Amino acid sequence: MTDSLLLFERHRPRLFALAYRMLGAVAEAEDVVQEAWLRWHGADHALVENAEAWLVTATTRLSIDRLRAAKLERAQYTGVWLPEPMLMAAPSTPEQIHEFADDVSVAFLFMLERLSPDARAAFLMHDVFDADYEDIADTLGKTQAACRQLVRRARLQLRQGAPREAVSRATLRRLLLAFADAMQRSDFHGLHALLSDDAELIGDGGGKATAFARLVGGKRLAQLFYAGKRRFGDGLRAEVVEINGQWTLLRYIDGQLESVQSYETDGQRLTRVLVQRNPDKLARIAAALA
Repeated sequence: MTDSLLLFERHRPRLFALAYRMLGAVAEAEDVVQEAWLRWHGADHALVENAEAWLVTATTRLSIDRLRAAKLERAQYTGVWLPEPMLMAAPSTPEQIHEFADDVSVAFLFMLERLSPDARAAFLMHDVFDADYEDIADTLGKTQAACRQLVRRARLQLRQGAPREAVSRATLRRLLLAFADAMQRSDFHGLHALLSDDAELIGDGGGKATAFARLVGGKRLAQLFYAGKRRFGDGLRAEVVEINGQWTLLRYIDGQLESVQSYETDGQRLTRVLVQRNPDKLARIAAALA
């Protein structure tokens, strides 16, 4: 490898992490990182004082451009657009586990969709990647004061959709294992007891698979999951695994991955589930787990 390629490869994980959080789609994030490489390959490195800052700036600007185009496409999307889930390498320390689960969960990426591209970039750079406002201002071509406002408003917007209390990963795993068990046993009352009265389901089928855009009510959700088991019988299997740094329920039908279900909880019961059923967004996980 050339020195420039070695340097780029050293920073590739960080660049992909930024692009994926910006776009919520694996292929689009990979395309952005590839474009960043092409720009880096063609740059005059003698004029670059800080290679990492240059690469982060290029990746962020490319992500903003791609997100602006994606938002127009997603406005025409069939049903609700949910982020693409992704298998990731497990963090090595308790601190990394906590941070990783918070800033890359499907629920978090879904909340980021309510932000403008510039606000999303400013928020991620500052609150997730620890960039200072001077660097953010240089990247976005705005004043530091404007960037502070973007981050402040982004925090307010995200706080409106965030869970009221932080819940441990162990608690979520325990609830999901109980829920998966009730699903496997076709236990309607068990399913119902684990769902809050106002539990919400949001589904993404992308026009290629049947999905509820939105369904509200613990009893209605329990009926839906109960009906699925009654319909598919032993052909239905539920498994709890880590996806996007968070415990997640995978549902298989006749051995094929049918959905990736990301749950939120208040610590007592499950309050919301984001159901990814679009086969295009399941393909990578299905292939990796096959």
